Amino acid sequence: MFKPEKFIDEKVAELKGQIKGNAVIGISGGVDSTTAAILVNKAIGKNLKGILVDTGYMRKNEIGYNEKMLKSLGVNTRVIDASERFYAKLKDVIEPEQKRKIIGELFIRVFEEVAEKEKAEYFIQGTIAPDWIESGGGLRDTIKSHHNVGGLPKDIKFEIVEPLRDLYKDEVRLVGQKLGLPEEVYQRQPFPGPGLAVRILGEPTKEKAEIIREACAIVEEEIEKASKNKEMVRPWQYFAVLLPSKTVGVHGDVRAYGNIVVVRAVESKDGMSASYSKMPHSVLERISVRITNTLKQHINRVVFDITNKPPGTIEYE
Repeated sequence: MFKPEKFIDEKVAELKGQIKGNAVIGISGGVDSTTAAILVNKAIGKNLKGILVDTGYMRKNEIGYNEKMLKSLGVNTRVIDASERFYAKLKDVIEPEQKRKIIGELFIRVFEEVAEKEKAEYFIQGTIAPDWIESGGGLRDTIKSHHNVGGLPKDIKFEIVEPLRDLYKDEVRLVGQKLGLPEEVYQRQPFPGPGLAVRILGEPTKEKAEIIREACAIVEEEIEKASKNKEMVRPWQYFAVLLPSKTVGVHGDVRAYGNIVVVRAVESKDGMSASYSKMPHSVLERISVRITNTLKQHINRVVFDITNKPPGTIEYE
């Protein structure tokens, strides 16, 4: 049986012996990177510098929320706006694996720039077991290259440290809880490292990022409200996906030709397998109405994904 207290004590002692000097950590605000940050912070304190990169593909209001949350937890955090660099690198890119590898490399280049200024020789990542399992290697097939594993470039200027590498999501949550993270952090739903870029099928332009950011916010708000009102149990993960195809619709008496948004909600324990969430139709209808009203210049159709994992993955790319 996994014992979070034992893991914390052993890992902090290990990190104290491993990290000799300054380190930077890439933090997204999710449970994995935040838990890793608190662990390393306990080991080396002020020698850790937290870096929150705004890629342009973060969720609505997430940068401000995460910065405030991380600072409240005592993590020395700095925000870097690299959104235009990410948009430029992903111009005309539509293939999912190419997206992930471009994003993974650019993340590293941004962190290297910070590490050089901070004279840091170590880079901390919140990598967990499903990340490297799904990224392939050896006899394992590549399901998708996680940006922090399969997306890493070969020439890296610092030593990578991954304190959560052998843990699964449910174990990370237990560690985060034991470390004193607020419930809204250690129970936070997963969010992919490449962000909304892999929830946009096709080229992840700035305009499309703004559309799916709003759609994801609506999905999250309606599901969380329904959960709070006891209409349903909050799923393990829930979000929206923007498809590259268009369909004919109607707004009032006017013909509309707009994109399709997919609502995805799943139940899982560790992300390795999942079943689609049996959500009430009343909640799905509210989501559909809000999305098509709020984004009526762009979206005229909303569908619900009833695919399990396997055969589908949780994210679309």
